[in-house]
Amino acid sequence: MRTQIAIVGSGPAGLLLGQLLSNAGIDNVIVERSAAAHVLSRIRAGVLEQGMVGLLEQAGCATRLHAEGLVHEGIEIAYDGARHRFDLKQLSGGSTVTVYGQTEVTHDLMEARAASCRTTIYEADGVALHDLDAAPFLTWRKDGATHRLDCDFIAGCDGFHGVSRQSVPAAAIQLYERVYPFGWLGLLADVPPAAPELIYARHARGFALCSMRSPTRSRYYIQTDGTQKAEAWSDDMFWDELRRRLPPEAADHVVTGPSIEKSIAQLRSFVAEPLRFGRLFLCGDAAHIVPPTGAKGLNLAASDVHYLFEGLREHFHDHSAAGLDAYSSRALARIWKAERFSWWMTSTLHTFPDLDAFGVRLQAAELDYLTHSDAAAATLAENYVGLPF
Repeated sequence: MRTQIAIVGSGPAGLLLGQLLSNAGIDNVIVERSAAAHVLSRIRAGVLEQGMVGLLEQAGCATRLHAEGLVHEGIEIAYDGARHRFDLKQLSGGSTVTVYGQTEVTHDLMEARAASCRTTIYEADGVALHDLDAAPFLTWRKDGATHRLDCDFIAGCDGFHGVSRQSVPAAAIQLYERVYPFGWLGLLADVPPAAPELIYARHARGFALCSMRSPTRSRYYIQTDGTQKAEAWSDDMFWDELRRRLPPEAADHVVTGPSIEKSIAQLRSFVAEPLRFGRLFLCGDAAHIVPPTGAKGLNLAASDVHYLFEGLREHFHDHSAAGLDAYSSRALARIWKAERFSWWMTSTLHTFPDLDAFGVRLQAAELDYLTHSDAAAATLAENYVGLPF
């Protein structure tokens, strides 16, 4: 089998890239190690920047998003028992964010791919990348046989633990990482949200976040020790701890109910450089991870897709290598700005086990400045709604 672009991974990044390429008449095949049902079962991010919404529109996959997504013009940050609203739309010059779950994005992209009749190979075991500098190809095992896919380029969209980055020689790649000494315990429940917009809460007991997926489905998080297990938390324990960390008015509006899903995610910041190795391009979580505090993970993958798609389109349509040659530098410039913002929000809103009294006072001063400075508030808004591609 042969194609122009082999895409490793069928998460949102791989599916979005595949749809944009297909719409541009560029042949592509997606190879995924998991089953389609497993890919759809992942409970992840739900806040989309306007840039990602625009890419989904460009891909022809935004109809349900516009019908069901919740457009948010602001967020709240709570500390010392008080809530402070930031008008993102006003502060950023008109931009908003849209709450629409990653599972729904993946579902829409899967439907569009099926309609386009492009090939997706699920449950591909032992995927391997070969000859990245000259004539690249993939191999994998399925149904008792070994398969081979030749291609012009490989897009590695297979996540942090995927084979794409692992296929790069260690001497050719530089890894930057910071692992935080805590995680997020997340709970999904079919209950109305505590507030119409997201509430980010700093509390001496730890960070908390009130989020949602729809007017009837809520997603809540609390900061926990990174070594804890979700099974150690009953639903009642979670609800009680969440309410302790919120201002009284917000806590009173928390509607409890049985959890649909409960899990703990360890927080880390991670970047791999560069993002191109011969004819392999890293994209999305294969290239970088951000703490979820700034809602940047899925959106950062989308900006990678934008730069990579433009480079591939220029290569095949305009016979120009400029876009692909610039992919790594363009994507990394935006990646590091998003890493900085996510690190800043994480550092400002969480409790750290080794933070001394001086550090606690600095956090308080940072929040006081943020809520009393128009310039600081505008910087928050500009980054939260998403920097331009």
